[in-house]
Amino acid sequence: MTTLKSKLQEDLTAAIRGRDELRSSTLRLTLTAITKEEVSGKTARELSDDEVQKVITREAKKRREAAEAFAQGGRAEQAAKEKAEGEILAEYLPKQLSEDELQAIVAQAVEEAKAAGAEGPRAMGQVMKIVNPKVAGLAEGGRVAALVKKLLAG
Repeated sequence: MTTLKSKLQEDLTAAIRGRDELRSSTLRLTLTAITKEEVSGKTARELSDDEVQKVITREAKKRREAAEAFAQGGRAEQAAKEKAEGEILAEYLPKQLSEDELQAIVAQAVEEAKAAGAEGPRAMGQVMKIVNPKVAGLAEGGRVAALVKKLLAG
């Protein structure tokens, strides 16, 4: 068993013993998503820590999007619950890049792309190819894309 998955299971056991309903339900759902990912496809397999992290990232994104949808729908209580679940999942993810750190990485990638002859909005694909490996798991794709567009436009 991977170390991240076993940590999730240990934390689930501790949450159940501590009667922490929110944490235990969030970890249960996440472990279910991991198990579902392991058995999908033609053969069952054990996920690596990186793959488990991708599942957790996907689950955290679902919580964020659900919280926004509930907030827009006027259901503040449900939005707060989703946001709290997202914060629990964030504990298992690497720290996200700050705005300044991300800006520096993207600016460097834009310069590399311009040096290679790509300019303007059409260079977006080339810049994203340079940036994505550097920020994988450390910054959300939408955030990166918006910053790349901004720097290419201006």
